Amino acid sequence: MKYLPSQLMSFLHERGTRHNIAILRRFSLTLFLMIAVYSVLFHLIMEYEGQHHSWITGVYWTLTVMSTLGFGDITFTSDLGRVFSIIVLMSGVIFFLIMLPFTFIQHFYMPWLESQKKDMVPRQLPPATHGHVIIAGSGPITLNLADDLTRYGVRNILLCHDPQSGLELLEQGYEVVAGDHDDVKTYAKLRADAAAMLVVLDTDIRCTNIVFSAREAAPRVPIAAGVENPDASDILRLAGCTRVFQFHSVLGKALARRVLNTAQRVSIMGRFGNLVVAEAPVMRSNLSGKTLLECGLRESTGVNVVGVWDRGVFQLPQLSTLFTESCVLVVAGTEAQIRTLDKLISVPRQNAEQTPAVILGGGRVGLSVAAHLARRRIPAVIVDRQAHINSGETPHIRGDASDLAVLEKAGIRTTPSIIITTHDDDANIYLSIYCRRLRPDAQILCRASLDRNVSGLHSAGADQVLSLASLVSSSIFNMLSPDKLLMINERLSIFRYTIRGALAGKSLKDCGIRNKTQCSVLAIRGADGSMHVNPPPSHIFALRDALYLIGDSEAEDKFRAHYGIDEDIGTHDVDLS
Repeated sequence: MKYLPSQLMSFLHERGTRHNIAILRRFSLTLFLMIAVYSVLFHLIMEYEGQHHSWITGVYWTLTVMSTLGFGDITFTSDLGRVFSIIVLMSGVIFFLIMLPFTFIQHFYMPWLESQKKDMVPRQLPPATHGHVIIAGSGPITLNLADDLTRYGVRNILLCHDPQSGLELLEQGYEVVAGDHDDVKTYAKLRADAAAMLVVLDTDIRCTNIVFSAREAAPRVPIAAGVENPDASDILRLAGCTRVFQFHSVLGKALARRVLNTAQRVSIMGRFGNLVVAEAPVMRSNLSGKTLLECGLRESTGVNVVGVWDRGVFQLPQLSTLFTESCVLVVAGTEAQIRTLDKLISVPRQNAEQTPAVILGGGRVGLSVAAHLARRRIPAVIVDRQAHINSGETPHIRGDASDLAVLEKAGIRTTPSIIITTHDDDANIYLSIYCRRLRPDAQILCRASLDRNVSGLHSAGADQVLSLASLVSSSIFNMLSPDKLLMINERLSIFRYTIRGALAGKSLKDCGIRNKTQCSVLAIRGADGSMHVNPPPSHIFALRDALYLIGDSEAEDKFRAHYGIDEDIGTHDVDLS
């Protein structure tokens, strides 16, 4: 009860409360005037019937009739009085029993409850808060980033402008702080000066305002932002942004890099110093139909095949693992070893003209794919409903991608690769099924907006699926902890682990990491900084050695359960391809 006056004063000072109070005041005044008029008429009719009552009796009679209590101790004898009683009774039913409760609930009780709920969303963080990640933005991609950060033990705070939306997120288990995006005081309350990073995922104009306001409150905090318009990158940097990501362009580049090219098949995904991790599709190569033992890749090139993707399913390869047309190899080695592998499985470019790849969708991702394919000298054609798109030199066919005549005009029957880039995951699943039925032998690459649709797109027929939400998370993670974690996609990641007492003095073969956790050791960095890529099974672990391992989310969880995980955030740079 002692907090009730302060809560009431806070409620009365809210923006919408004055309007509600005004409505309640007008309704109460109308009701008061109605009671007064009925009381006067009561006296007049009673005088007409020869009865005499006090003024308080008139008010008493009016209230009992309007509230339908009807004690019956005071009644009219004439028809005029009875008609008046009916009018008072009916107006009382309407105003007392219907309008009064609903008006009170709508304009006082419900706003009061909403105010109480909004107070549940905190407005600031404790003064000792530090090392957290602040996320300013909305939408499924923002929540996906928050989920990924939570999964890796990184505390994250969602900045929400609307307290009602913040309450909904709070009920879903997210940590939320309500505040105005353009208010410097908001970022002071969020302890931005002690945060590990501020991530801004909003429109370009709002991103600029957020970055500018946050930079004033926290001059040294790293700020990462995503932009839709490339021209906004310079403005965001001027506003104080540390790193600006053009996520749609990066996604288009990643898709284009995976389009089969006979002269260059291996695509690099990331680097840890001398360690290079790359993908090599088996489709239409001399690896198809062979086992890992028969290929002899480690003996001939020095690379280590650390994983195999097959329509979205990741597995650690065995010597007997058969490489099919749908397989994509994940290989690790030095730069020179990766180049040797690329030469081994690639075919020199012929003078004959290559059949164009078909890009379904002429949005930002589709245009980025076309631009990067042009740089790789791979011809392409874009299919899009829009009459005019900025496709540059890439041919554009206007029409619906689900129209067979349009697809045949684009060359669906002969193209080696189909890239589906629309922003609608439902449409992408439909097109994946359709294109796989038309071309069982073609390479189908697909873009997903959300991670939860990746498996569905693989089941629909896509050979490789890249998720925009996963790309955002991986970009932020790789910036946040560059020497600790490299997220490759929505499930696969490379992570660092520093040797402690349990593994010190054991060999790679004897420790049984792969059998226990399904993670593969890619490299070992000694305390002196030397990097051992693809170490032999006889390598002995020393205390404080840094292991670089690869595994999917389930394998990483098993490794955590057995050995723990590094808590520190590294400072070495990672080159992201």
